[in-house]
Amino acid sequence: MDKGFVYTFEDEKIIEYMKLSTEDKLKWLEEINELTNAVLSDREKELREKLRACEI
Repeated sequence: MDKGFVYTFEDEKIIEYMKLSTEDKLKWLEEINELTNAVLSDREKELREKLRACEI
């Protein structure tokens, strides 16, 4: 892969996440989105979207 990004998680972290209820997973996701939108500049948000689209 020559565009985008890759990351990995330890098995223990994946298992820990799998044990969460659906409600807890959605709450965690909502909190991460709120934090990200609060702290990123417009330029950083633009770059994030380009990463997600594998444009850079």
